[in-house]
Parts: sequence; C-alpha cells; structure tokens
Amino acid sequence: MQNFVETGLRPEILKSLENMGFETPTPIQAKTIPFILESENDLVALAQTGTGKTAAFGLPILHKIDPSRSEIQSIVLCPTRELCLQITRDIEQFSTNLSVSVVAVYGGEPINRQISAIKRSCHMVVGTPGRVNDLINRRTLNLSSIRFLVLDEADEMLKMGFKDEMDAILAETPSEKQTLLFSATMPPDIESIAGKNMRKPTKISVTSSNQTADNIEHLYMVTSPSATYQALRRFADMHPDIYSIIFCRTRQETKDIANKLIADGYNADALHGELSQGQRDQVMGRFRKKHLQILVATDVAARGLDVNDLTHVIHYHLPDETENYIHRSGRTGRAGKSGTSLAIVAPKEQNKIKMLERKIKKSFERKMVPAGIDVFQTRLTKYLETLETANQNGFPMEQYMPLVEEKLSHLSKEEIIQGILSKEFARVYNDYINAPDLNSSGERESYTNKKGRKKREKGRRFSKFSINLGRKNNMRPDLLINLINRHTPEYNIQIGKIDIQPANTIFEADRHYEKELIKAFKKARFKGNSLSVQAFKKR
Repeated sequence: MQNFVETGLRPEILKSLENMGFETPTPIQAKTIPFILESENDLVALAQTGTGKTAAFGLPILHKIDPSRSEIQSIVLCPTRELCLQITRDIEQFSTNLSVSVVAVYGGEPINRQISAIKRSCHMVVGTPGRVNDLINRRTLNLSSIRFLVLDEADEMLKMGFKDEMDAILAETPSEKQTLLFSATMPPDIESIAGKNMRKPTKISVTSSNQTADNIEHLYMVTSPSATYQALRRFADMHPDIYSIIFCRTRQETKDIANKLIADGYNADALHGELSQGQRDQVMGRFRKKHLQILVATDVAARGLDVNDLTHVIHYHLPDETENYIHRSGRTGRAGKSGTSLAIVAPKEQNKIKMLERKIKKSFERKMVPAGIDVFQTRLTKYLETLETANQNGFPMEQYMPLVEEKLSHLSKEEIIQGILSKEFARVYNDYINAPDLNSSGERESYTNKKGRKKREKGRRFSKFSINLGRKNNMRPDLLINLINRHTPEYNIQIGKIDIQPANTIFEADRHYEKELIKAFKKARFKGNSLSVQAFKKR
C-alpha cells in the first residue's frame, strides 16, 4: 500500500488525512487497516509505541461506524489518562468531516461531566479501565451495542494491575464483536486474554521484539549513585540545546530531580501521577511548545506522550525490563531524525548494559562524564557564539551610545569584556573549575560501617529474603524487582537469584540493605493484601 487512497476509506476520512498531511501509511497501518476493513475476525497486533497504532485501528473503525445509530458502537481501553486523551484527540481529527462523537473517560476528573457527555451523544468511548469499570458499575455506561473493542497497550494495562477491571469490562461486552488487541509484547498474560476472550485471532507483527530504531544512538555514563545528579547536570550543560525526557523510577524521585533542576536554573518540570489533569495538560503544553527543555517523568506518566523532535532520552535509572528501555528510547529518533538515548549507571550495573546490547542487538558507547573545565568552556563558547550571531535590529543603539560611553569610557575593552563575563559566568566558573572527576573506575562501590570507616566490597554479597507472594499470585521476576524498586526508591538494591514458589518467593538482595528492605514492606500492599519481607536467619 503506497498511500491512504488505496485503502478504500471513506472520502470524508481521506479528506481529514489530507488536511493533516498524512500521505503514506506506517507499516502497522498498512497491514491492519485493510484487515479490519475487510474482515470481522479478531486481531492481535504487535507494534511498539510511536508506530501509528491509533490510526491503525481508529481509521477503519470510523469507516465502519454508523453515525445514524445513536448508541455506543466502539470502546478503546488504554492504560493512562495521557494516552486516553491523545487517542481521543487523534480520532476527533480523523473524524472532522464525519458526524461521529467520541468521549474520553478517565480518572482524576469529575465523573458527572463524563456521564453527561455519554448520555448526550456518543458513538465511541476511549477510557482507562478504572473509570470505565466505575461507569459500568454505576449503570451509566452500556456496552451491549458495541461492535468493536480495542485493547491498546494491553501489556501496560496488565503491568499496572488492571487485569480485574479488564476482565469485568470484557464480561459486559457482547459475544458478537470484533476485538482488536494492540501490544508491544506478548507475555503469558496477554496470551491468556487472547485465548479466553478472542476467537482464533489473526496475528500481525510489524517489528521484531527487542528492537530499536537504527537512527538512535545508545550511550551510557558510569558514575557512583551519589554523583548521578551532578553527572546529569554536566551532560545537560554540554548540550545547551537539549530537548529531553528524563525517566525516573518513582513519583518522588521525579519531583526531587525536577525541583533540583529548576533550582539550578534549568527550564524543567515534572510529570507524575499526583498531578491533576489540568496540571498535566499545562506541563505538557509548555513542553510541546518547547517552553520547557527538560521533562522529568515516570514510565507510567509518560505513557502516550506524543512529542516530536526530542534530542535525548535520559535514563536516570535503567528500567528493569528491556521492553521499557525500548519504549523510552523510542521517544527520540522519530520521523527519520536522529536521537540519543543516554543511561547513567552505577559500576555494578554495567552488566545490564551488556545484557541490553544482546537483547536489542545494538552497541552502546561509553561516554565519560564531562570534566568540570570542559563544561565551563562549552558554556562560555556557546554564550560567545550567541553574541556573535545576535540580531541587533530593533535596538536603538545610537540613542543610548552616549550614556554607554559616559559610564564606561574609563574602562578598557578588556575590562568591559571581563566585567560582562564575570557577571554571567562567576557562579558557573566557581561550580565547575575545581569540580571532581565523576567517572567511576569500574570498581565496586564502597560502603560505610557503623563506626564510619569505609570498607570495600569483595564481590557480590547477598542475603536471602522471603516475600509472601508466589505463583498463586502470578508472581514474576520482573514484578518482584518492580515492587522492590517502588518501595525502596532511595536505594539502588541489587537483586540476585529469585526462586518463585507456590505461596512465596525466595530471593537474594544486597545484604547491606537488609533493615531498609524489611522496613519498607511493613506497610506495603499489593492488590489489597499486606506484604511482608523477612530475612533468613544467618547460621
């Protein structure tokens, strides 16, 4: 398929696509649009974020929707509010010339407005599982007439714990419908959903799993965990035109890093789950307009972000899953442009880099954390270049030249330049001129004992722990690691062997964090159940 005209979509839809500048379908669109138009069979489509999935299912569904029927004919489930709004905006643009109404339903906003919108007029609902399930329970959302059910980023919905809500929603849909499941990966849980709720689905895949775009450069810097923020600052200062998303593990870390960057004079802000929808929209509006250079976000908060021209994606911490690294990195290097993915890692995490290289089949280049003097000279050079190319049109220099001469005539050219640079760069110079080397030698980090003396680790030293989740709770290694990271965000706890048993899981973790690990899980809960981590007694 060379262009959208060949798809046979309605003229009204083709006109909207033309106005939007859409000409050539992406690979996922080229395969799924004809399938959905010509078939009523269920579909499992595997494609990464940013490949045009919304148009892939949205366009053929709009083609088949009957505007004369005043009932809900399609529902799209997705994991986050941001993605929900993005899908809704896209579908509204696709249907500009059609009398089709789309309603977005998601948490964090007054439910009564969404109820009114559904009752007023609604052909398609786009929603998050929690809010959709809530509306069904209130008997204000009736899915008995839907013809199309879309599960977008199904793997992420499961990772976020929406399985029960998804099962409840699917139970409310009619048996005669077309189910379209879109996912970046095909883990066992997705296989299970497909097996239980879909009828011999056709499978379409347009990307090899664990692949990233060829126009993305993969870099990493090695420094001690305590120096991660300063390493980040130096990298940003070496790239004054940076336009980047920085990924953090937790909401708190996201807020902390953003606050530090703002205090240090960067155009930065945070995106996390505690923001209201209005606050999220404000932050994203500023970022899209490039009034912000740096957005600090969690993986969950960044789901569904559609931002062009990102120069860098920075991993303040590496994600625990390869798929998440691919999702993150894929935010840059879009539309044929080049991009850079930078991971800041501790010495003991270098094995993760080697593992990623094998899995995504790409080479990572180690970059040294810039020396302080190099950062200062880069900043100074950039400033001088801006002076050199400054547009002086519109400034009445002749009018103010007598005043300038009166005030500065007793100073030499060198003294004037020195005064300007001292005012602009005194703080930066003092920050960086004697700054220490942040590069790690690659040796294992030291730790401090109770007497305050430094000791050097000799290889990995783990203690055994037990957590009261096992196979019956669908425990997986990645889930355990995510739980530990979520409840101990201030530490970088290394995990060893994991043994998942029927009712509990035995795992190894850095013995220096034994007390912190046990304390962190004392009030922790998972799917309504209290969690408990216990250390095995030393013999």
